[in-house]
Amino acid sequence: METTATILHADLDAFYASVEQLLDPSLRGKPIAVGGGVVLAASYEAKSLGVRGGMPGRQARELCPQLTFVSGHFKDYQRLGDAAIKVVNDFTPLVERVSIDEAFADVMGCTHLFGPPAEIARAIRHRVRAELGLPISVGVARTKHLAKIASQVAKPDGLVVVDPDTELEFLHHLPVELMWGVGPVTKKRLAEIGVLTIGQLAKTPSLERLLGPAAGQKLAALAWNRDPREIKIHRRAGSIGAQSAIGRKPAEERVFHPALLYLADRIGTRLRAKSRAGRTVTVRVRFANLDSATRSVTLDAPISATVILAEIAEQLVRAVLADHPDEKTISLLAISVSHLEEHWDIQLELPLGLKDEARRPGTKNGMARWAADCAVDRIRDRFGWDAIGYASVALGISRSVPDEFRKLAEKDL
Repeated sequence: METTATILHADLDAFYASVEQLLDPSLRGKPIAVGGGVVLAASYEAKSLGVRGGMPGRQARELCPQLTFVSGHFKDYQRLGDAAIKVVNDFTPLVERVSIDEAFADVMGCTHLFGPPAEIARAIRHRVRAELGLPISVGVARTKHLAKIASQVAKPDGLVVVDPDTELEFLHHLPVELMWGVGPVTKKRLAEIGVLTIGQLAKTPSLERLLGPAAGQKLAALAWNRDPREIKIHRRAGSIGAQSAIGRKPAEERVFHPALLYLADRIGTRLRAKSRAGRTVTVRVRFANLDSATRSVTLDAPISATVILAEIAEQLVRAVLADHPDEKTISLLAISVSHLEEHWDIQLELPLGLKDEARRPGTKNGMARWAADCAVDRIRDRFGWDAIGYASVALGISRSVPDEFRKLAEKDL
């Protein structure tokens, strides 16, 4: 691991809202939100009043009556996000883009050209502001994890450089929710045992028992800034997923069936477009109190057929609900597929009358479902996504989050 701080994490501030304020100067300095039924993103002026991404629009208006909603300019988000990452690329080829509006960069090999890492970070911030009109925060540190935390501390529109000699002093007084892997549920569990800061977490001996072996070991290492990950220029996703915030809806089939089929449709389409399939299907169900539960299954053969994926996901969701009989309301559903395979061979299967025969990709029914999906893919390639789809999706799910916005967050396979 390097002993000097040469890893940068550059993160555009309140990106979607900042773009809207750039395109319409009359919105600058005002609380705005991208979206409508659901807040997709909020400006810092709105965030200061409690408005957050994923919040129902009605709740956001109650918190901030003067809030202005805008529908979103998705092509401009992509254009400006690409342009900001290109600025970083002008300083070093070692850039790992992790989303539309953020990237890691290793500048060790270019300091003789552009100066120390802190000077490079300042130059990046100046150029993004001058050329694109957007604010960007940058963290500089010895590891990726600490650089990302530094950029969050730098917000809005700032720069934080963490000296390797004082990195634990910097890290340990910060709240645990700044760490990778600490979401609302984990934060709540840690708070129950009095762990509020990263320093307290670092000194907690029972993390594996509380959070599980994998999560406990990972967080313990990161709390001591042990993060050996390097910048990956060409990174292929090891999994693919999609989620849908559905508001507060009853945990009933009429709600989760169309939502799961819609998510499976998005995932299956992307898998087939890249000639990939996956063996492990995982679902996550978030309840009204923000607690979540997950279930997964690993299959004998990889799948990419939409309906097969949807049926397996629905079976897992039913298992979650059966294990939580007191939970009557759900607020989010998510599906992910992992253990991806490339150029796989479908093993044909005889019709043996198995209970799950329709869900096995090598059976007659499984092959027919895959062929139907391929036909749908060809029609969409020619006439657009909305030209054809599954009827239960069209009739049963509200598009509170536009598909264009979902696509911006999707990782390349």
